Amino acid sequence: MATNNSTLEQNKNEDALKLVMSDIRRISDQIKLGGGKKSIEKHKAKGKLTARERLELLFDKNKPVLEVGEFAGYEMYPEQGGCPSGGVVVQIGYVKGRMVIVVANDATVKAGAWFPITGKKNLRAQEISIENRLPIIYLVDSAGAYLPMQDEIFPDKENFGRIFYNNSIMSSMGIPQIAAIMGSCVAGGAYLPILSDEALIVEGTGSVFLAGSYLVKSAVGENIDNETLGGATTHSEISGVTDYKMKDDTECIQTIRNLVDKFGATDKAGFSREEPAQPKEDPQGIYGLIPEDMGKQYDMHDLIRRLVDNSEFEEYKEGYGQSIVTCYARIDGWAVGIVANQRKVVKSKKGEMQFGGVIYSDSADKAARFIMNCNQKKIPLVFLQDVTGFMVGSRSEHGGIIKDGAKMVSAVSNSVVPKFTIVVGNSFGAGNYAMCGKAYGPRLIYAWPTSRIAVMGGDQAAKTMLQIEVAAAKAKGIELTPEQEKEKLDKIASRYKHTMDPKYGAARLWTDGIIDPLETRKVISMGIEAANHAPITKQFNVGIIQT
Repeated sequence: MATNNSTLEQNKNEDALKLVMSDIRRISDQIKLGGGKKSIEKHKAKGKLTARERLELLFDKNKPVLEVGEFAGYEMYPEQGGCPSGGVVVQIGYVKGRMVIVVANDATVKAGAWFPITGKKNLRAQEISIENRLPIIYLVDSAGAYLPMQDEIFPDKENFGRIFYNNSIMSSMGIPQIAAIMGSCVAGGAYLPILSDEALIVEGTGSVFLAGSYLVKSAVGENIDNETLGGATTHSEISGVTDYKMKDDTECIQTIRNLVDKFGATDKAGFSREEPAQPKEDPQGIYGLIPEDMGKQYDMHDLIRRLVDNSEFEEYKEGYGQSIVTCYARIDGWAVGIVANQRKVVKSKKGEMQFGGVIYSDSADKAARFIMNCNQKKIPLVFLQDVTGFMVGSRSEHGGIIKDGAKMVSAVSNSVVPKFTIVVGNSFGAGNYAMCGKAYGPRLIYAWPTSRIAVMGGDQAAKTMLQIEVAAAKAKGIELTPEQEKEKLDKIASRYKHTMDPKYGAARLWTDGIIDPLETRKVISMGIEAANHAPITKQFNVGIIQT
């Protein structure tokens, strides 16, 4: 009977997760249309390929591609008509066998204009390039900053100008940068391709200038057309600003491939890799494993077995600090150290209960020690997040939970080996930090559709916020009826739940995207391969907190 109940539960979980994944794919398909079918038709009528067509032509066939920030801008800027994928497509892939990252403006979205999220996404792409020493290719086709929101894109450290700062720094670091001017490239945006190492420009469609013909007319009274002002012939034969004049998008992309083909070899970090092997336990089983109700228990060991090569791993301190699982394994041949929240209730040999998803003092201590070991052995770290936070209460406080939690946070912060984070389920409060959330520098961070990121769980947060509202009303002499309290609670809970949705976080680049759980091995493998391009030059030092 227990087996039947278990099978029924797995079937329910599988159906629920597949339904959510179907919705994610539907939204993804819509996002990939950019500004929509009519905008695509107008774009192609100019003789131009779309951003995604350019990428498909650029990358090697039959090699994996990893998109970064696909959901950026999702349901943001409704008054401006939206900004699908942030108006720019960012992908990691292979060109002539060489791993690169590519930034391609989508001119079907507001003519490729830069929204605040566009700038944030471009900076994320450059961050990935810098951290991993990956060559970066810019396929430029943009009208520049979206002027109605210029105050949110122009002046700050994390805004538009930081991209050109990074261009300069990356050049000094020896990171190859190639820019193809395949459409408009206006004003401050003109610096991006010209600060790159080499620039290509497409005849008839590509143009680059600090001020377009209308502004030139109003500023200095000169009558001139855009092509004469800053087109392909002008910059390839007169100014010398660009290096290659291309007849069309196809020739431009083929030339980029030829340029990348001549890149020399680079030093490697030297992470261990053996012949890849598939998990012995069917990865499809993940669908039945992850509960529809993320408050329910499941055994993280079962999930790990469906992610690692041969379903084999060596667990570190198995019987100690059991609310976190720490183990060594291989994923697609790469050696990894896994730090994962245990979601089932466990009992220690002392008879003490530890609740699933909660970090206890002994678990934090174990994780910190394990992270130190991985740094010593030069083993990349993989964090599997399903955490509700650190244990609270007098017993935990008297036992020094804050100090032990600080040790774990310090170890994560100071880690010099690359870190990769997969948000499987809950990612709440300080647990998000300790398990290497976005603020703690993971090379890549992706979410499953079952994920939820917030300062605390929805029920607790809604009740806490309701108590604050009720107290504020009482202070004004207003006594809320039970019906009014319930109405307020439902409204607060609905709003809070919306912000916990993985699409909400991915839209704001809290994560690099939402993936099918079956893509997890690819994400981690490509991430470590990228990281292997960047030798570790820093010494691991955890600081005074570890004493």
